[in-house]
Amino acid sequence: MTKSVVNTIKSIAVVFTIVMLFSCTNDANEVRDFLADKNLPIGEAYNIVHRHTDSGRVNIKMKAPVMLDFNNRTLHPYKEFPKGIEVTTIEKNGDSVVINGNYAKIYSTTEIAEIKDDVVIYNYAEKNKLVTDQIFWDQKTNYYFTEKDFIFYTQTDTIKGVGFEASEDLKSWWVKNQSGVINIKE
Repeated sequence: MTKSVVNTIKSIAVVFTIVMLFSCTNDANEVRDFLADKNLPIGEAYNIVHRHTDSGRVNIKMKAPVMLDFNNRTLHPYKEFPKGIEVTTIEKNGDSVVINGNYAKIYSTTEIAEIKDDVVIYNYAEKNKLVTDQIFWDQKTNYYFTEKDFIFYTQTDTIKGVGFEASEDLKSWWVKNQSGVINIKE
């Protein structure tokens, strides 16, 4: 080929590339809507280690292998943790509660988290442990509830049943349908 033909082809390629670049006029809202329509997250994060502090003191630690951010949803924005989550809440006196589950979804507007599949909540100070398949955690009111089967271990009792509600630290709890022996203080 001659030099002029090669230069003409290069010029056409450059013009075509420039036209392609300037023809993309999607703004952020259009991209977000496209991702929402296709049920795709707007963000992904891997090997998360998050620490929340209040007045210089760490009060929440969160670990997760994967987080998918679906905050582009207009009705119910959420974050999904498809490979599990571990949350540790730490009180001012040093007491801690650890929540583990193999899957979690946290709704941004209501601040309610659904944690499921082999859920274990353990209060180290009280030595209380809850085991269930699904728990809902209202982060605004610091409250857990489930309508699934559960086993709740205290220092003296093992309680099995269906339907459980508790404060975030597992110190105050309510059982709906239970079986097992429970020691009651009068």
